[in-house]
Amino acid sequence: MSSPSADAFRYAHAHRTEIAWLSQNTNHLVPPEIVRGALDEAIRERRYEGYPPASGDPELIDLVTADLGLAGTRPFLTGGGTESLYMIARALLAPGDEVIASDPSYLIIHRFVELAGARTANLDIYAPPFRLTAERIQEAIGPRTTMVLLIDPLNPLGSGYSREEVRAIAEVAHDHHLVLLNDVTYRDFSEGHALAAEFAPEETVTVWSVSKSCGLAGLRLGGFAAPPDRVRAIARFNTNDLGVNILAQVAARAALRTKSSWIGEVVRQTRENGARVREVVAGVPGTSLPVYPSRANMLVIDLGATGVTPEAVQEELLFHHGVFVRAGNYLSPHHGQRFVRVSFSNPPGDIERFARAFPEAMRTLSARTATPRPA
Repeated sequence: MSSPSADAFRYAHAHRTEIAWLSQNTNHLVPPEIVRGALDEAIRERRYEGYPPASGDPELIDLVTADLGLAGTRPFLTGGGTESLYMIARALLAPGDEVIASDPSYLIIHRFVELAGARTANLDIYAPPFRLTAERIQEAIGPRTTMVLLIDPLNPLGSGYSREEVRAIAEVAHDHHLVLLNDVTYRDFSEGHALAAEFAPEETVTVWSVSKSCGLAGLRLGGFAAPPDRVRAIARFNTNDLGVNILAQVAARAALRTKSSWIGEVVRQTRENGARVREVVAGVPGTSLPVYPSRANMLVIDLGATGVTPEAVQEELLFHHGVFVRAGNYLSPHHGQRFVRVSFSNPPGDIERFARAFPEAMRTLSARTATPRPA
């Protein structure tokens, strides 16, 4: 029997032209003509018939290097940032190792840790300041600790780290000789974002992606950057030895060439959409935003005081209103039954559909769960 989430995704993909897709933090605001022309040309030239350069398109590598701003490192391309995370876990962790992480978190990384025979020590961050601190990481370090997972900004909460906080965490990793896995997938949405590699270059492995910032999630291209010896160690687990999808590289190159001309408007509209989501949530009794403003392009809506389950909200919005948000159960072992995640790098019309649908869905679901009054 399929799970409710599998059924939801099957339905959403089957009705994709009718759905406001607020479920996966995808970016629907990048002007489509930026990549369309490049892809059209590549298809006319039938570039898909041949293998790409195994190490990546040289101009794309240069563009990624400049975009990250990490001098002295050469980005390694993978099939999305998720593939990088898998390779890093397999390459740098051994059975019995421990990784300091958080709950909530992007739990796919935690699964990769487990596949390596290691385990995560999950620090509960579903309370202010809704992120890790250097002090808590320091206290959690044990004899088997080998890595710290720093997702900044953090999926799903939307919380992020100041430059000073990143520096402090990087110093802890440096002092204890720990690998600092810095997933910066959403960094373009975070004002004043700082890379951990600036402060602990030898300890840090930076994972990046064009899925969210460049609106290319479906093409699956990302990668990692690290010191050369560490890149070699991780690359042993590379399965794309014949290169990453050529159309993904073409699209990413076109997007990064022009990024400075459109990323500001993408971020501006994303922030405006987030403010609209906040306004809507404020009008629905029992719901709240644990983190606002978001430093990414998603927010968590806490439902704990409503008695309504996140799965019920996901299904009601999707199947009855054509709005797809995500139940929190796949993002937090301990708090996933309290929240839904809503992403909002979307056209304003999608956000207005949510604005109409969410209060109505909550009224419907609250009425179903209300305790009947005695006769």
